[in-house]
Amino acid sequence: MDSSSFFLICTLHSVIYVTCGGLIILYLKEMSVFGHGIETATMILGSTPHDQLLIQISTSFAGLLLVLVGCLLFMVAFVKDRVFQSFFAKGCVLLHISMALWRVLFERRLEEMAYDWPRQLVGDFVLALSWVFFLVCTWRDKYD
Repeated sequence: MDSSSFFLICTLHSVIYVTCGGLIILYLKEMSVFGHGIETATMILGSTPHDQLLIQISTSFAGLLLVLVGCLLFMVAFVKDRVFQSFFAKGCVLLHISMALWRVLFERRLEEMAYDWPRQLVGDFVLALSWVFFLVCTWRDKYD
């Protein structure tokens, strides 16, 4: 498997992160309702105007972080070094598994998020599996 699969996976993840981050920044209420449902979204968006402003600012920064990570992934997609690609893919797998572990250990305990974490856990594992697929294919090509 050549580096085109690395480029494809990085570009796909980059598009996902930039799109999600942009939607979170621009359409916070709609994305909260889409992601959590109407009742949970109204609870996590705050009750007082001051709380709502703080939550909106912190969520916008989280969306900005997603956009920046997406841009970073797009830049990394053009690296041709196979050792770096393997190292980067292993780091991404570790990152997605640690996010899934965070959801299982902590996020499921939150009453407001109790019904959302299984769906988000599946997303974390799908993103991790794309990097595992890349690693398996590169290992297979290396040792065949």
